[in-house]
Amino acid sequence: MSIPELIPLSFDTDNGFGARARLGLIVLESDQTIEAEARMLDLDGVDFFHSRIPNALEVTPETLTDMEARLPIAAALLPPEFDFDAIGYGCTSAATLIGAAGVAAGIQAAHPGIASTNPISAAVEAFRALDAQRIAVVTPYTADVTGPIAQHFTDAGLDVAALGSFLESSDLVVARISEASIAAGVRTVVGNADCDAVFVSCTSLRMMAAASALEREVGIPVVSSNMALLWHLLRLAGVADEVPGRGTLFSRQLASS
Repeated sequence: MSIPELIPLSFDTDNGFGARARLGLIVLESDQTIEAEARMLDLDGVDFFHSRIPNALEVTPETLTDMEARLPIAAALLPPEFDFDAIGYGCTSAATLIGAAGVAAGIQAAHPGIASTNPISAAVEAFRALDAQRIAVVTPYTADVTGPIAQHFTDAGLDVAALGSFLESSDLVVARISEASIAAGVRTVVGNADCDAVFVSCTSLRMMAAASALEREVGIPVVSSNMALLWHLLRLAGVADEVPGRGTLFSRQLASS
């Protein structure tokens, strides 16, 4: 059978996905959570585009800081031609140890002038927006990784009133910690101190779906790494929509400082 003559077709173009806001996410190679939680926001015209960065499965200060050299490479896999409104690096503990300036430099090497953030910096902004001064912190990390998280908040002027950890070093295991266990951990640390809010650290821990119900139970805002990072990316992009059912942070039009 002969091939028919090719028919030239005309076309128009539009803004495609992310017409309202295009947000970049640099996700850990081992992360199983943040992309699913980003989809839970489901904001019209707002889309997330992902790049993966190689990381060791064992979470130690050394394996975390090793990612600093890989950040520009991972950031470059997010095409500059997409005209991102903001880009986030999805690792709380590594961002804490590398530092906000180091993270920003790695992203800006491929995307000069584009706003950027990370979970620990975003969490500080979230607590300021919530007028929270005394916080409880839940982490999955070993003590040598958990300590710098608490110190970062203290250095930012927040009072860490209670601190708890699952003391797990494998990122694959952390992603499988049940939502019930995370909620129980939150109840435990909140019950040990008078707090204005609680931070659930690590982009692998699942909290977005359960945040609202847990907040009603413990009586204070619950903010996870993913919630803070996604909220801050939206605010940097000028998107201030309320997102019902995703916790206090997304329930009012809070502006980051």
